Amino acid sequence: MIGLQYTLFQGFAHLSAGLTSGMGALAAGICIGIVGDHGVRAYAQQSRLFVGMLLILIFGEALALYGLIVGLIIATKNPPNGCTFTGPSPPNI
Repeated sequence: MIGLQYTLFQGFAHLSAGLTSGMGALAAGICIGIVGDHGVRAYAQQSRLFVGMLLILIFGEALALYGLIVGLIIATKNPPNGCTFTGPSPPNI
């Protein structure tokens, strides 16, 4: 692994990309769970609500896709000039 440097910027970029994707998926899951629960109960009373419920579920799933896209953009971002700190250097013996 000589010549490969994993910079501090790349580490924080990958951390934030993972957090962004995870939080987007969590928000989508919560949205789909709540809408699905109430939608099924409403569909049992009126069957014409199915299409509206399905559209709301699709828009809830879009939250996860937006989080994934933003995470990919963050993970592939190049560090700005002068940001090459890789951590403490080993002592010279």
